[in-house]
This record gives sequence, structure tokens and C-alpha cells, in this order.
Amino acid sequence: MTSNTVTEIDAIDLIGPLHPADLRRVAAAVHIEVTAAVRGRVQGCRSYLRGVLDGDRTVYGATTGFGALVGFAGRDNDADQADNTLAHLGAGQGPDIDPAVARAAMLVRVWSLAQGASGVSPHVVDALVAMLATTFAPAMPRFGSVGASGDLIPLAYATQSLRGQGHAYLDGERLPAAEALRRAGLRPLTLDGRDALALVNGTSVTTAALGTALHDVRVAHRSAQRLAALLADVLGCDTHQFLHPRLIAAYGHPGAVEVAARMRGLLAGARPSGSRPLQEAYSIRCGPQLLGAAEGALRYADTVLAADLTGVSDNPLFFPDDDLVLHGGNFFGQPAAFAADVLAMVTAQVGNLVERQLDLLVDPARNGGLPPMLAAGPGQQHGLQGAQLAATALVAQLRREVAPVSSQSLPTNLHNQDVVPFGTQAALRAVDQARLLRLICGSLAVGLRQAVHVGARRPTAPGCAQLLDQLVEVVPAIDPDRPLDQDVRRVADLLDHVDEAAGGGSTDAGPDRQAAEPR
Repeated sequence: MTSNTVTEIDAIDLIGPLHPADLRRVAAAVHIEVTAAVRGRVQGCRSYLRGVLDGDRTVYGATTGFGALVGFAGRDNDADQADNTLAHLGAGQGPDIDPAVARAAMLVRVWSLAQGASGVSPHVVDALVAMLATTFAPAMPRFGSVGASGDLIPLAYATQSLRGQGHAYLDGERLPAAEALRRAGLRPLTLDGRDALALVNGTSVTTAALGTALHDVRVAHRSAQRLAALLADVLGCDTHQFLHPRLIAAYGHPGAVEVAARMRGLLAGARPSGSRPLQEAYSIRCGPQLLGAAEGALRYADTVLAADLTGVSDNPLFFPDDDLVLHGGNFFGQPAAFAADVLAMVTAQVGNLVERQLDLLVDPARNGGLPPMLAAGPGQQHGLQGAQLAATALVAQLRREVAPVSSQSLPTNLHNQDVVPFGTQAALRAVDQARLLRLICGSLAVGLRQAVHVGARRPTAPGCAQLLDQLVEVVPAIDPDRPLDQDVRRVADLLDHVDEAAGGGSTDAGPDRQAAEPR
């Protein structure tokens, strides 16, 4: 089918590290390169495993039961042992994980398996690569993973869908997995016990969700900087004061230096109105410091994601060159859990800042005398009143969900898993929060467009004027009142496009971090 046509330009390979952008590229059908080197190391590790098992050595999951039942023998038949691995994990609940996240998880999983330390059959790698060359996406339930022995339950559903059991998506349509495989031209996957365990015993869902959330939060974070600059220009603030390079350099935080430099670039040519207070409200004056702190926190999350994308997450691991079979905890998703919780804090505080800027913009006591709620005819019309109420509700939602997930450990599995990180739920929550943040940014952007309509000055900085013109193109003035839900979503999409056009999407870690300002 047409949607499954794959271009081989810029194919993803399994030799070097994955890049965060690969997690988004794989939302569509993508070609993945399986080189002779990859195939050789996977086959070499598989052959080593067969020799280990022929020597009657005990290998978790291949010769034993699972989890707390490791002390009991597994099934003798390889195919039966695969069933033994997967059947009991079919206990997930809740809505499906976003298919784009599910496909990203499959990319992370196949990369880990392709490093040649898991002992999987080469055809498992081939099957995952073939799947990613179509629009097939496993249907995985949202709830059920504690992120300790990897993402056992959602990955078990993914594995079963590749076997033709359960459900899957194809071209966005949810289907019985067997039908989705047939339409995609894929064969049901055959597995033994080691193959099945290797497919589920890793943090691939957590990593995929963390990467998705981190990208989306970064885009919204850059949008918040653009909107803060436009707000300052529209109101006529003296940005030469609170964005001054000497002032920001004295603050000492690299993130603030970078944010302030970016905002100064957007505000180049801006002229203060001379009618604003000597010191603006914190939501304007302290924007570089708050958004700069967020930048520092996002850099920490960058490092965690980078490590996850270059690490092997499985148990046990095999090192044929040293004749080592090592049982351990490389499936423990604590780093991503901490990083996802940091994203939650960043999202809540940036969302709070943007909502407070919207509140300032609609308040005639602080917006330079513009009409209340930016209504074209106050009383007869209500302007941004409904949109501000909705933005406030979104911020409240972010705040309610900012409590750390990574410290909510509960013992389970007969105390075999006596500490757990809950990274899966932390990362999936961060995906949801990022989507709310972009809507809050969209709400402020609609307000800025309306502010100019009801009397605010046109931006004096060319960069800000260009952003306003883009907003005007997609959002008519609110005169008379109309529902704004679609406008907010449309503007949120526009802000994403503006960021991509500006090069923000070229790296998830933001623009080049050369010294933004001399100290």
C-alpha cells in the first residue's frame, strides 16, 4: 500500500547510537540498515547462547521460570517457553499508548537487541526492522508497568501483536493484530524463550516516551521564549534593562545566558514605549531566569536520554568474547524516571509563567490600558475570557500531576522487585503534560494577536513583528466573540512550525551552545 512506501534516504542504522530525532522519524515507515557487522554480532551471540545452553548452564528465562519464580524450571520446549514468558504478562489496562510512541519503543528495542549482547535469534531483529518499514504499530496498554524489569507488560503486548495476537494499528486504524500483519505484508513472529524475554525485558517504552516528551517540552520552551519577547515588545517594556548582557552574565547560570541571548535576538530593534513601570512584574522581568533554569533542567534530561539511546537494556547479558553470562539489573529505569519527573517540574513552571503572562495581558491595570479581557467591546463581547479560564484549568492540571513518580516505589513480585522506579508512568505522564503546555502557549499567542487588534502597538522589533504577522495569518481578530478552542490548537501547531523553520527541530538539545555572551 502507498502509505508503506519507504525511502532509503538517511536510513537509520543499528551500528552507531540512535539520535533523539530518530524517535520521531520512525512515526512513519522508515528504512533501517542491518549491516553485515550487525548481523554478525547478533548471530555470534546467538551461537554462544546455544553453546551455553548445551553445556547445561542455568540461564534466566531460557531454562528457568520468571521473576519471583526463577527458582523453578521453565518449560522444556522452546516455543512453549515463549508462551510461558508472555501469557502471564497479558494483564495491562487502560487506553492504548500513542502508536507513535509505540513505534519509537520498537526502534529502541531493536537497537538494543542488535548490539549483540542479548542472545536473540537474528530473525527477531529482521522482523522488527521489517515492521518499522511499514505503518504497523503494536497496541500496548497504558497501565501495568512499574519500569523495574523493563516495561514488561506493554512490551509483552507488543510482542504478542508481532505474533498475530491481540491488536495493532496500521495506517492509524486499530485492527486485530493478525489482520494488521496480513495487510502490512508481515509474517507472524516465531520465538523461543530467550527471544521472548529479550523483547520484553527492557525500558524501551520508557525511553521512547521520555524522548517524545523531551522534544515536545523543548519546542514549547522555545515557543515560550518567543512569546515572552513578543509580549514585552507589544507592551513597550524596556527590555534593555532586564535582558542586558551584563546583568544576565552576573547571574551566573548558563541557561539564563542562552535564553536571554535568544530573546535579545528576537527583540533586536525594539524601542521601549517609555510608559511602562521601572520594574516589570516578575512574569516579564524574571522570564530569562525562569526559562534559563528550565534550560538547565532540560540539559540534564538530554544526558539521560542520550545514555538510554546508547545503552543495552536487558537481562541477562552475554559477552561471548569473555565467556560471560551476567545476570543483573540493566532493565531498571530509574534514570529515565528521574528525568521524566524533572520534565514534569519544568512543564508546570513554564506553563505557570505563560499563563501568568496571559493574565497580565488581559488585565487593564497592568497591560497599559488595553480593554479588560482584550474584548473589542467589553460587556457586549468577552474576548479572551473563556480562553484564559481554560488556560488556568490546564495549569491546574499540570500542578496536580507534578508530584514525583520516581519516588513512589512499592514492593511487588514476592519482593523480588522490592524497589521499582515507575519510569514508564513518569515518562508517559510527561508526554501528556507537554501537550498541555503547548496549548497554554497557544492561548497566550491568541491573546497577543488580539491585543494588537484592540489597541496594543505593533511590535517594533522585526523578529517580533514577523511572529505577529504569522499569528495574524492563522487567527482572525476576535470581533465579535467566537469559540477559541480551534484557534488555540491552530496556533499551537503554528508555533511548532515556527520552531522547526527556525532550526529548533534540528537538535533536541537546542541550538549550538557556544558562549552566548562574554563574561
